[in-house]
Amino acid sequence: MITDHSLATCDLGEETVAETLPYMNSTGLVSKILDKIKEAKTPDRFSQDFLGTVLGFSSGSAKPFIPLAKRLTLIRSDGTPSELYRKFRGSEDESKAAIAQAIRIGYAPLYKRNEFAHELDKKKLDGLIREITGIEDGNSVLRAITGTFEALKQYADFDAVTADKVSTHSVEDAEDSSRVSENLGKSESTPTPLRFGYTININLPDTNDIAVFNAIFKSMKEHLL
Repeated sequence: MITDHSLATCDLGEETVAETLPYMNSTGLVSKILDKIKEAKTPDRFSQDFLGTVLGFSSGSAKPFIPLAKRLTLIRSDGTPSELYRKFRGSEDESKAAIAQAIRIGYAPLYKRNEFAHELDKKKLDGLIREITGIEDGNSVLRAITGTFEALKQYADFDAVTADKVSTHSVEDAEDSSRVSENLGKSESTPTPLRFGYTININLPDTNDIAVFNAIFKSMKEHLL
């Protein structure tokens, strides 16, 4: 549950709008803060002091950026920058891919209803948000959610492929191409060698902490591969 009072909320039974879809009332600050993040060095911890002193946003209207960034998983619950935060500060392609991923995480309820939520025009986006939150049309919170989403979207490329995926696909493509060439070069009379394979199914935990996944795959490499 989000307890930071700087994120305005609207009661929805047991949940609140802030817990359903993150937002800042001062939506114009979203792009300004993101621009400064790209310029500044990655901090050990993204605190209110870092936001105010280093980035230059000390006003109360800027404080909700931290709980917003946590919902987007740009920073972790303890304030430390995540891998997505570092990728956002990387190359242009990597940066846009990172924000697209962060939006899909932070606004998961939207994407559960429509996987192309980022392609909706404002009227349809408002309608989808009202459907999820129960907010009435014209409500200031509705404008804040839509405005925050639209501001973040300017930094995202939802068709972008991350560097990790590019690397993985390149290796797989190269291996497939090698196997095809090898098979074409063999005579049809050459007997096909008998090969055995096995499949391992792994249920990964529901977490965005990259350290957890690193530990899992390291253990697989040591004990299974």
